[in-house]
Amino acid sequence: MAPAVRGLKSFVWQRLKSAVFDDFSKEEEWKIMLLDDYTTKLLSLCCKMTDLLAEGVTVVENVYKNREPVPHMKAIYLITPTKKSVDGLIDDFITKSSSRYKAAYVYFTDFCPDSLFNKIKASCAKSIKRCKEINISFFPYESQVFTLNIPDAFYRCYSPTLERTKDKDAVLQVMAEQIVTLCATLDENPGVRYKSGPSDRASKLAQLVEKSLENYYKTDEKSQIKGKTHSQLIIIDRGFDPVSTVLHELTFQAMAYDLLPIENDIYKYKTEGSGGKEKEAILEEDDDLWVKMRHKHIADVIEELPKLLKDASSKTKAGEGKLSISALSQLMKKMPLYRKEISKQVVHLNIAEDCMSKFKSNIERLCKAEQDLALGTDAEGQKVKDTMRVLLPVLLNKSHDSYDKIRAILLYIFSTNGTTQENLDKLIQNVQIESDSDMIRNWKYLDVPVISSFVAQQHKYTRRDRSKEETFQLSRWTPVIKDVMEDAIENKLDSKDWPYCSRCPPTWNGSGAVSARQKPRASCREERRSGARLIVFVIGGVTLSEMRSAYEVSDAYKSCEVVIGSTHILTPRRLLEEVKSLSKPKDMVCIKDE
Repeated sequence: MAPAVRGLKSFVWQRLKSAVFDDFSKEEEWKIMLLDDYTTKLLSLCCKMTDLLAEGVTVVENVYKNREPVPHMKAIYLITPTKKSVDGLIDDFITKSSSRYKAAYVYFTDFCPDSLFNKIKASCAKSIKRCKEINISFFPYESQVFTLNIPDAFYRCYSPTLERTKDKDAVLQVMAEQIVTLCATLDENPGVRYKSGPSDRASKLAQLVEKSLENYYKTDEKSQIKGKTHSQLIIIDRGFDPVSTVLHELTFQAMAYDLLPIENDIYKYKTEGSGGKEKEAILEEDDDLWVKMRHKHIADVIEELPKLLKDASSKTKAGEGKLSISALSQLMKKMPLYRKEISKQVVHLNIAEDCMSKFKSNIERLCKAEQDLALGTDAEGQKVKDTMRVLLPVLLNKSHDSYDKIRAILLYIFSTNGTTQENLDKLIQNVQIESDSDMIRNWKYLDVPVISSFVAQQHKYTRRDRSKEETFQLSRWTPVIKDVMEDAIENKLDSKDWPYCSRCPPTWNGSGAVSARQKPRASCREERRSGARLIVFVIGGVTLSEMRSAYEVSDAYKSCEVVIGSTHILTPRRLLEEVKSLSKPKDMVCIKDE
């Protein structure tokens, strides 16, 4: 049996049920559902075909494609308000005699522009029995992680080629509107605050979100605004913590997505033996083992997975002797009852072994240098006096590829708050990365000092003391965003550095401490259920280690749930390619869709 839909995914599914499927709750006839690319992905993240069948949907089709007419059935159109999707709808009802379906029930994910609405009215108004906007313009990527549907947001936010255009303001407006649909889905009207910095991106977006929240929560009858809920929304620019974007992470999910060719959450692997077949596994929250393992350190994963496999195989006599993936494959054939359980364990063991082979061959040597550069101290807590001496062995090692060397150079630059132009030119020339040098130079567009004279006094966030926390020597770095989350919950963020946009911010009580003016709550679980929530949004991509931080902080502070989101999910390689593209003209940039 599949695990229950979690967190954000559950909220989205419940919203879809109440806004769309409840309209048909009294009907007993089967319906067809039409989706576009965005809504196909949205539904795949929060429900299964069995869920749709339970709501009376028998067939799901793509609105863009040519389809066989089914004139005796009603059609539910769950689509984005775009020209392409609207044209697909109109084509199905060009004339009454050639209509593909009995009637159309149209649900737009977001506000439909007047031009498209008028086009629908003029073309097929008589065939449409219902038309609604349901306001879901984000993807619930994980139970506590969301992304927006803007593939080119990074380039549009940071490229200097768009500095004097209206493009940046336009993309910030779209982001604001999509963030508001997240808040609406969670039934939150949070206090909006942002990290002040050299750029006005975060403050602009925060103000746009605040204004959009006001507009969204206005009621038609009394023009009153919904009161602020006990929640905060914090907006941060990507340049706030550049270190976490390029450091090699050794927790399972982050390590796998960094080192292995995982695309669209699909991991490909070959079965053992001479005729080994290529198989695919989707890394998703339906897999309880993935949820259990994804945030653990690789050392713990390597220790725990074989134990789980041994437990599964010990249920049969075939579990005697040394375990191997090929032996487990034989076991699955003999014992179909355990096939699903063991096959998941085999997938994760494959991932772990793939990660470890890369780690042992190359990454292990890198990690110590990276940690020393990132923290400015070694494993014994001694201050690193000469960062160049830490960097040089990495650059001279011929087994490291250019990406890893670029990442090490960036960590060196971040640690010294910029370097000299002469030093940077020498590093690029000696490592022979001239063609990729923009992966380093273009960080200036994210307000990160690359050359020392650029924003010389860069204010760094005061870090929390974690010296007493147990950690692995090669995983001493903690993402800065985790400190921010904890400080926000404990009400320790400086209002000068983290100003609110709203005139009347909510009473923030994320830590669960009861103020004299508030009634005590029955329990932490009840308080969490009643909605102490911290939402963090990062402009320009969120890393897997930052996503992990949201879960860790939520577990530590039972009274407050942390939800984190961004324009997209980052891996180090993807980010470096995006940074490199910033100095290119818009027509030469290839945008990778989510």
